[in-house]
This record gives sequence, C-alpha cells and structure tokens, in this order.
Amino acid sequence: MTDGPLVAVLDYGIGNLRSAQKALQRMGADARLTADRGLVGDAAGIVLPGVGAFGRCLEALHESGLTDIAGEAAADASAGGRPFLGICVGMQMLFDASDESPGSKGLGVIEGRVERLAGDVKRPQMQWNRLDMTGSGALFAGLQDGAWMYFVHGYAAPVGPTTVATCDYGTTLCAAVRRGNLWGVQFHPEKSGGTGLKVLSNFVGSLPGGA
Repeated sequence: MTDGPLVAVLDYGIGNLRSAQKALQRMGADARLTADRGLVGDAAGIVLPGVGAFGRCLEALHESGLTDIAGEAAADASAGGRPFLGICVGMQMLFDASDESPGSKGLGVIEGRVERLAGDVKRPQMQWNRLDMTGSGALFAGLQDGAWMYFVHGYAAPVGPTTVATCDYGTTLCAAVRRGNLWGVQFHPEKSGGTGLKVLSNFVGSLPGGA
C-alpha cells in the first residue's frame, strides 16, 4: 500500500485485473483489487478493467455482486461525482448493449450499442495504434496528439457525443469516452508503456490526495 489515494479496482474474476492494479500502484495510488462494498464505497476513484467477451464480463460482474455498485458509481461519475475509469471491455460495459452478446444488457450509463469492427480488417485489432484526441480533458494531459497505445479488441463503441479520442483501423473507431468524471478507454493503458502510464498517472492525479 502507498500513501496515495485509495482506488478500488473492481475484482470480478475476469482476466488479468492485477495488471491494472499494479500499474496504478506504480503511479502512486493505493490501488486495491476488491469486491468489498465497504472498500469500494470508501475509494476516491473506481476502475473497471475488462478482457474477453462482453456478455461473460457482465455475467461475472453480476456473479460477484458488483453490477449495481458499478452502475451506480459510473452514473455518479458521469454527473460529476467520484472519478470512474473503464478499461477495454470495462469501457464497453458502460454502454447499453453489444453485438457480441445480443442477450446481455450493459450498464447503460452511456447511450449506444457496441458493434463488431467493420470492413476488411483483421479482427481483433491487436496492435499499437495512434490516438486522435478529439476532446480535451485531464486524462490526456501532457500527451501529444498521435500518442501510441496498445489495443486488443474485436468490437468497438460507437463514435458519438462522449467520444474524446479515436483511432484509425479501416475506419474511425472510438478509442476513449468521457462524460463528467466518467472515463472509458478502449486501449490498455497498463500495456502501453510510458504513454499509457501517463494516462493512469493523470487519473490518479485527478483524485483527492492524488495531486
């Protein structure tokens, strides 16, 4: 543990959640992998990572008893409350639904449906790609437009009013969203070297006690 702000990394048993926790700790956060409601309630910020299938991630979130607390925390962040960051499928789950899992209902904090990557491209996108930052905000402070990030995904959220960064992969894809203090990134900042760590550092720095 560190003296930095408490960050709850929601532990619902999917993928390598610990990599996000360790990266946040490197950036000075007291990041804890947890499903404890009390600890989540005490946290200065919340992170929802995710890898794999949209539907399976939502099932695991439900099985861990975290669906309502994740949805409420994300909605609160979108209204300017406690900061919340969704990573990869964690970002996709903020939307209403996904073509990947037609019967699964997303958290519905951001309107829209996640769709399969279109066009004659290799799926999933599994590569470094450059960000086109279409909106400003604290999460990207200090980054140059065109910063390289690492992506692994076969589906993408729609480009819309909340989109603050895109990337080019056969077409323009949504790479990051923001509404209030709610952020979502399609790329993996914990796997994106110094530029990705800067994003996590900015998130930690935006929290009370994180400056």
